Amino acid sequence: MPAGFSASLAPPPRNDRTHAPSGDSYTPDSLIAPLPSSFRFVDTAAESGLCVPTWCGSKEKPHLLEGDGNGVALFDYDGDGFLDLYLANAWRLDRGKVVEKGGDRLYRNRGDGTFEDVTTHAGLGQKGWGSGVAVADIDNDGWPDLFVTNFGPSILYRNNGDGTFTQVPNGPSLDNWTAGACFFDADGDGFQDLYVCGYVNATMDQVLNARPSLDWKKLKVMLGPFGLDGLEDQFYRNRGDGTFRLATKEAGLEDTGKFFGYTPVAFDVEGDGDLDLYVSNDSNPNYLYRNDGKGHFKEVGLWSGAALDANGMGQAGMGVAIADFDQDDRPDIFVTNFAEDFSTLYHNLGRGLFADESDARGVGRPTYEPLSWGTAFVDFDLDGDLDLFVANGHLYPQANNLGTGTHFEQKNLILESDGRNFRDVSRLSGPGLEVLLSSRGLAAGDIDNDGDIDLVITNIDAPPTLLRNDSPRKGAWLLVEATGARRVEITAGGRRILRHAVYGGSYKSASDSRFHFGLGPTEKIERLTIRWAGGQETVVNDVRPNRILRLPPGARAFDERSRRWHYNVTSCP
Repeated sequence: MPAGFSASLAPPPRNDRTHAPSGDSYTPDSLIAPLPSSFRFVDTAAESGLCVPTWCGSKEKPHLLEGDGNGVALFDYDGDGFLDLYLANAWRLDRGKVVEKGGDRLYRNRGDGTFEDVTTHAGLGQKGWGSGVAVADIDNDGWPDLFVTNFGPSILYRNNGDGTFTQVPNGPSLDNWTAGACFFDADGDGFQDLYVCGYVNATMDQVLNARPSLDWKKLKVMLGPFGLDGLEDQFYRNRGDGTFRLATKEAGLEDTGKFFGYTPVAFDVEGDGDLDLYVSNDSNPNYLYRNDGKGHFKEVGLWSGAALDANGMGQAGMGVAIADFDQDDRPDIFVTNFAEDFSTLYHNLGRGLFADESDARGVGRPTYEPLSWGTAFVDFDLDGDLDLFVANGHLYPQANNLGTGTHFEQKNLILESDGRNFRDVSRLSGPGLEVLLSSRGLAAGDIDNDGDIDLVITNIDAPPTLLRNDSPRKGAWLLVEATGARRVEITAGGRRILRHAVYGGSYKSASDSRFHFGLGPTEKIERLTIRWAGGQETVVNDVRPNRILRLPPGARAFDERSRRWHYNVTSCP
């Protein structure tokens, strides 16, 4: 979000890299003949039964909270093999009054392209001001549990295994405005710990009595985040019995700057087997916490190059996607940002160092104008390369009054990868990319179990968008369910394809945790290698494609003679 700028702020100089690249070779996008796209997406939300709006304040959005939006989670809560859907929801306001408390929703995937609202039966009908969602099996009983952040007390729900949930008493509860959260095993003890982003210290009275007070392009809009008090992030250790204790300071994760935290994501930055932590901060430098392998962290964001953009500026860090997009064995970082500023692609150079390569990789120009939130790296067409999806929508409804082509409602963005660089193919990717709303949260997963990845996107004061992936296929596929894996690698047709474990990310949302592979022009998988926490590996040869390969919890056993882990492997056609 903007750092409190006004209409008098001068535009960046022409040599600023957010504008047209320097040199005679530059050609405006309008003069480039469009190339055919590999993608086709169709919005099936209405026919699937996803019709309930996710409210977020009043139409005018006088307070920052009212532009924040809601998260979404895709996870199989009942173990039937289909991804179900949890939507955080907030309240509808009008002239400082509460008109409707929307209430979160749990939708059960029927497996036929439709969803059933099972919120009441599942015991999940909380009607707080819903913010974000995180998913993990906190007690290792084989059932995924839920953590919901709110403007107000956060809630931890334990999955009872019978289609219902129970609120955990005395669970991690931050009684203020929290944003994204992620579960990850910080200390390698086999239990999922929890990191929660605090955003702004605010009260409901302040929200209900807010008035637009920031000058933006000669219009009055909501104030923030600068001018408001930040809220500290918190870290909780899992005791191993499904309960948590506050351990922020002892873990070295103190948010001393009280930066405006939005999205935490855990992944192995250096390939040393432990999980590090990256946090996007609004209008401040982003954090990168390096894990010493014992669950103690050191903040190295500025040193690493992943805290600021190439101009040395802090941006509006909203959503985060993590993946090794160029298959060099090192996971990279993509961060979405405010309008009239590029979203940033940090290329992992190794040794814990990153470089902003947004322009060089084709990401800078198409992400400059929209205001971006949820995001994901996905191989949409099964060619083996990871493409990039970005959910867009302006923060200010007043943008509709500018008369400049900038609007509160914006189309989403898809960038196709050739294995190294990206190009914008949004206009050529089907009617689902013509949806015009103000989007926020994004979760990716194979909702219909057909082998390609679909998307669910939350929208401000509107029902969600469900993008069914109908893209032409360039290969076969494989989904690997391997709880506790750090990375999964396959060799298919002589080509090596790698996926890293990522915990959290997007924007206040939780995507399908399975490892997804497109195989490109071959349908033969010669070898599959799974690396676990601790460095052990499982190798499976001659894997059939077009399958969901399941390595369920509890199936792993270590053979002392061979010094290898062995699994009881199952698959589904």
